[in-house]
Amino acid sequence: MPLQRASLADQAADVLAARIAAGEWPVGSPLPGEHALATELGVGRSTVREAVRALAARGLVRARQGAGVFVTATTPTPDWDDLLVRTRVADVVEARVAIEVQAARLAAARRTPADVDALRAALEVRHEAEVAAAVDDGAYVDADLGFHAAVVEASHNPVLVELFAAFAPRVRTAMLELLALAGTGSPHHHDQDAHVAIARAVEEREPDVAAAAASEHLHGVLEALAAHSPTPAPAAPAAAPAPDPEETR
Repeated sequence: MPLQRASLADQAADVLAARIAAGEWPVGSPLPGEHALATELGVGRSTVREAVRALAARGLVRARQGAGVFVTATTPTPDWDDLLVRTRVADVVEARVAIEVQAARLAAARRTPADVDALRAALEVRHEAEVAAAVDDGAYVDADLGFHAAVVEASHNPVLVELFAAFAPRVRTAMLELLALAGTGSPHHHDQDAHVAIARAVEEREPDVAAAAASEHLHGVLEALAAHSPTPAPAAPAAAPAPDPEETR
C-alpha cells in the first residue's frame, strides 16, 4: 500500500520491518531490489535506500556488496536504536574513527580487484555529488557514506561492516545538520582530495598510509563539529605551571 504522510523513510522502514517479522523474508533471504520496493511502497528509490539503512541500524538486514541486501534477524537489536538517538554526534564520529581507521588499514592489506573497482566507482559518484552539493545535500551525504562503506567492505571484516552499517543512519543525520550549518562554501562540501587519498592508499596496498588518511579525514570532521556546535566542548585542562626556580631552592 503506498505511503502518504511525512517521514516516508521511517514509515517504509517500519513497513519492511513488520514484513520481515511476519516471515515474508526469512533470515538469510534477500530483500527485493530497490526499484521493486520503491514501486511497491509508492516512494522514491532514495527513500528506500534510507529505509534500508534504518533496517541495517536495527540489525535486521545487511548489504552485501554486489549481491544485494539480506535479512539477518527478524527482531531489532535491543536498545541499539535508542542508544544511537541519545548519543552525541561527536561520540558517533569518534566511534567511526575506531572503525574506519582500522577498516582502511585492513582494506589496504586485503582488498581485491573487485574492491578497487567498487572504490573507484564510489569515488566517482561522490565527486559528481560533491559538484551538485549546493542542490542536493542528501545525495551528497549518501554518496559520501557509500564511499566509506566501500572502504569498510574492502576490509573483509564482517564485524566492522555491521558496526558501520549500524552507525550510518545516525551519521547521515549529523552530516546533513553540519552541512546546513557550515553552508555550501565550506570545506566539508569540497573534501574529495581526502577521499582520493584513502582510496589511493587502499589501491596501492599501503595500510599505514590508508589508516593515516582515514584518521586525518575523520578528525577533520570532529574539528568541524566542534567549530559549528552550539555548545562548545569543554576546554582541555590547562597544563600545570612549571615550578618557580626560586621556590625550589
